[in-house]
Amino acid sequence: MTKTILIVDDSTSMRQVISIALKDSGYEVIEACNGQDALNKLTGIKIHLIVCDINMPVMDGITFVKSAKQLDHYRFTPIIMLTTEMADEKKQAARDAGAKAWVTKPFKPPILLSAIAKLVLP
Repeated sequence: MTKTILIVDDSTSMRQVISIALKDSGYEVIEACNGQDALNKLTGIKIHLIVCDINMPVMDGITFVKSAKQLDHYRFTPIIMLTTEMADEKKQAARDAGAKAWVTKPFKPPILLSAIAKLVLP
């Protein structure tokens, strides 16, 4: 069965890079351009993992993670933050919100794919 991953990033080019790497590894991909767009796509469909940026317009990544974790269907969905942020307080805020991992941009696809493989829901 194909695993579905939601990518949340306001950068179209970043979503494309992540999407290509994931599709090449056999994942299905859903894309969202900010946290609110991503929440609108969490309609009860099975999402095996979420990759989320932090700094986005409309709704930032940490607010999105907190909101997604309130939804019954997505309470246990692993979330990887993929961001340029390096500050410890941002990392702590993401962990407190429910994020499971942190990958810094610019990233190497094998590092992201390895993190995804470890965390993706069965």
